Amino acid sequence: MNKFCKQKKGQSRCLVRNGKVLLPGMKRGSISIMVLIFGMVFAVSIGGLVLVSLTQLTSSTRTEVFERALTVAQSGAEYYRWHLAHDPLDFADGTGQEGEIYVHTISDPYGNTEGTFNLEITPPASGSSTVTIESEGWLTSNPDIKRTVKARYGIPSLARFSFLHNANVWFGSGITVNGKVMSNGGIRMDGVNNSTVQSSKATYTCGSETGCSPTQTKPGVWGGGGPTELWEFPVPQMDFNSLIIDFSSMKAAAQSNGVYLGPSGNYGYHLIFNNNGTVTIRRITGALNRPGWSVENGCQNLYQQISNEVNVGTFTLTEKPLFFIEDHVWVDGVVNGRATVVAARFPIDVYNINIWINNNLTYIAKDGHSSLGLFAQNDIYYALNIPTSFEINAALLAQKGHIIRHHYGYSSCSNYANKVRNNLTIYGAVISNKKSYWNYGTGPSSGFVTRTMTYDPNLYFDAPPYFPAQGEYEFISWEEQ
Repeated sequence: MNKFCKQKKGQSRCLVRNGKVLLPGMKRGSISIMVLIFGMVFAVSIGGLVLVSLTQLTSSTRTEVFERALTVAQSGAEYYRWHLAHDPLDFADGTGQEGEIYVHTISDPYGNTEGTFNLEITPPASGSSTVTIESEGWLTSNPDIKRTVKARYGIPSLARFSFLHNANVWFGSGITVNGKVMSNGGIRMDGVNNSTVQSSKATYTCGSETGCSPTQTKPGVWGGGGPTELWEFPVPQMDFNSLIIDFSSMKAAAQSNGVYLGPSGNYGYHLIFNNNGTVTIRRITGALNRPGWSVENGCQNLYQQISNEVNVGTFTLTEKPLFFIEDHVWVDGVVNGRATVVAARFPIDVYNINIWINNNLTYIAKDGHSSLGLFAQNDIYYALNIPTSFEINAALLAQKGHIIRHHYGYSSCSNYANKVRNNLTIYGAVISNKKSYWNYGTGPSSGFVTRTMTYDPNLYFDAPPYFPAQGEYEFISWEEQ
């Protein structure tokens, strides 16, 4: 008897069939069914695990391809940034055909094509320095997975400085400068500077123009102001020779997409900016002269006070953003939009055309929506009869001259009762070939009691139309399309 079988009352508890012992309760074929069930469960489990593994592998592969496609697209943007560094004016990838799609391939170390990117280049708009690069990239092994990036690069404008001069300058007590100061000459800083003050000079000969009598040798930046830890000298010189403005191109642009006015035959033109985004232009038929003293020219008797004018027209800034005027210009009002005003007359090397600011000139809001550039072939003047609180919101550029207010308290020239104003506020930039100044004597005896100059950060890459830019292309923004 099988050891697993027992007798009970003469009966075996095991069933023997064909020499095989079956345990009690077990029927023929039950083991085969169980094996089948367990086999099916095992097979399904293994299949599921294989399917999950394949899914994860596929997902991982596609994720890797997706990320690598972005790398290929980004390499296209970086390539064209490199291209612009070597040829800043080429927006056609060396083909001479702008507006095309430029195709490039990327190879692995073995020379096999690993990926491809397509480039679309949008050149700077007229009067701008910002270029847009759109790059679409994909891998050769998975051309159906593509990524696209859009990058913007620009050359910073000269309005990135609060003050930029090509001469020795003196910032007196009572002045606060919020923004970078740079000069090719020496700087005497007796005021407060909240950013760097840079001079290209290690030392310079200080004369009466910066308060030294007799002349003395001074450091590139010196004075009783500060903080002095923000003073830097010497630094590389700013090339003012490259700032020669292409007045011919600006004139042509104004004739085609702006406002061009030739010589008035009288005293010049008056531009009044209106807060609804328009500019009213009037021709000045009568003006009164007021004597004032300047360091360079002594007593000058210049026409500055408007006594009579006739209407020329009203223009919308969105349609006419550039004003080129071959005569003296007076400007004031509230700017709502973007514009550039140029006062210059041909032949450029013969005439000296000026801009007068005779009233407040402000933006409707300092949010980047509005910007104004004033280009004077010669000087920019703050007039005698300006408000007690005088504010200018603009980037000012005097190409051959400077930006000044005359001395109206100089006894041998003039001595007006209303020569002193409470404060001057400038929001933007002051760029001058010669030394700019607007205060005289202690108190002062003529000028402004307090002066505050603040850099407009919106002008760094987004300056008014045709405002000069200098340097290399810098990154502005990046986004994936």
